[in-house]
Amino acid sequence: MPPSLTPLGFPRAGNRFPGRPALVTVVAGSTLIPMTKRLWIETVGCQMNVLDSELVVAALRRQGWEMAPAADAADAVFYNTCSVRQHAEDKIYSALGRIRSVKAKRPDVVVGVLGCMAQKDQELIRKRAPWVDLVVGPGQLHQVPSLVDDVLAGGGPRIEVSLDRKAGSRDAIARSFESYDPDRDPAMRPTPFQAFIRTQTGCDKFCAFCVVPHVRGPEQARAPDTILAEARKLVAEGCREITLIGQTVNSYKWTDGGRTTRLADLLALLDGVDGLDRIKFVTNYPRDMTDDLIAAVRDLPKVCHYLHVPAQHGSDDVLTRMKRGYTIGEYMEMYGRIRAAIPHAAVTSDFIVGFCGETDAEFQTTLDLVKTVGFKNSFIFKYSPRPGTKAFDRLPDDVPEDVKKERNRVLLEAQEEASLAGNRRFVGTQEQVLVEGLSTRDEKRAVDPGPDGVAQLTGRTMCDRIIVFDAPTRLIGRLVDIDILAAGAWSLSGVVADGLADAVPLDTLDYSGAASGDAAPLYDISLPQPKPQAATSEPPRG
Repeated sequence: MPPSLTPLGFPRAGNRFPGRPALVTVVAGSTLIPMTKRLWIETVGCQMNVLDSELVVAALRRQGWEMAPAADAADAVFYNTCSVRQHAEDKIYSALGRIRSVKAKRPDVVVGVLGCMAQKDQELIRKRAPWVDLVVGPGQLHQVPSLVDDVLAGGGPRIEVSLDRKAGSRDAIARSFESYDPDRDPAMRPTPFQAFIRTQTGCDKFCAFCVVPHVRGPEQARAPDTILAEARKLVAEGCREITLIGQTVNSYKWTDGGRTTRLADLLALLDGVDGLDRIKFVTNYPRDMTDDLIAAVRDLPKVCHYLHVPAQHGSDDVLTRMKRGYTIGEYMEMYGRIRAAIPHAAVTSDFIVGFCGETDAEFQTTLDLVKTVGFKNSFIFKYSPRPGTKAFDRLPDDVPEDVKKERNRVLLEAQEEASLAGNRRFVGTQEQVLVEGLSTRDEKRAVDPGPDGVAQLTGRTMCDRIIVFDAPTRLIGRLVDIDILAAGAWSLSGVVADGLADAVPLDTLDYSGAASGDAAPLYDISLPQPKPQAATSEPPRG
């Protein structure tokens, strides 16, 4: 699962929803409320970590905690961590170094390290940073509120983690990784219109480079009825788009009373939820991309035509060393089935460069794959050895760092060219977007023109392409048609099409699907509106 959130469309740091407190995935903060316990949390890593942070904060808020405006103003500071690459861990140790002075001045501040790095490093964290009070793995996050109370009561430091994958039977290990899915707190989502839902925890694939099976535990599915109930509750709170998340989400399988529910069945159930407009799911494993799942994406109207299916490499020999469990021929066969069923679907990938023993010729196969397939975008990373993985234990990290950097640069450049070519096909077409909030540009500028003011907004199409456009901020959270005028490698730009007069302020919306109040007045759009090119008879490929 990619640790960088922005290309996949998950919320970024900053305030994308003007008029709402800045609640973010990397750093969460809010208004200081006197005489209350205040917390601060920083999150590094994937969307699973983002959801974990949301749930932890929600649980603490139910016990009277509020968000602090900064780490040095908090009574408890948490770092929700990632162990996929060394760089992510280095960021956490740097943050722990910065909080040390706060702890020295205010010894009663609770400092906690949560998540994957806590499970992986355990006692090592306190050896390197003895001022840390709590080390809590992903399987023990439900204990955080009580653990904080214990520390504040003078109970001393605590380390709560799950069993090692080799420390017992699968059932025993699975029980030590307890699922954590309490009631949601809508105030803690970066926008009220989008939310994650966990379909399963853990992973059983054991790719040679990946630490996730060790820190997240065995794969365990959630009951479909529980997922469906959570989706309905989110919609009742104003959510219009949900993203199902799992380490390999398309391996989802729940058996109860002889009846088996797979991801395609779950999508069909969710497609019937009134008031829900869009459904996404990430991340997919190539061998689990079944025909019934592809058909569900094609046929269910609310399911986005966007599939993140990491190839990881273009060489069969490297895939074998990675223990990925498929050949590149099998990957391309799967890709062909997607294209045959959904020609315009957006397919994205992950790639690792500089994996153990990677030769120039093997890297060339990955470069050829990116140039040939035309992925919408790819997450590209240099190989980072992770202790406890098969690659770390058995294979030398023998590709020089300067070679890794160069291969990373070359592959990024090839992907940029492919992304630009794919986006250019959309110029002159009209696409519907869910308006997510301010664009990155206006977010950095902290633009807040009010509901009647115009700002540069951003939204995503049903095939997950980013479009920026100038429009009133009252459109945030709405489905809007956009005439696309220009294309870049990572986004498109355009103008709001006819029908803007139908937009109504968000506070007049009835989340059951009906709208009340008078239609909003028509607003001018500041972008120039050259005549769009004639649309082709066939939709562009995603």
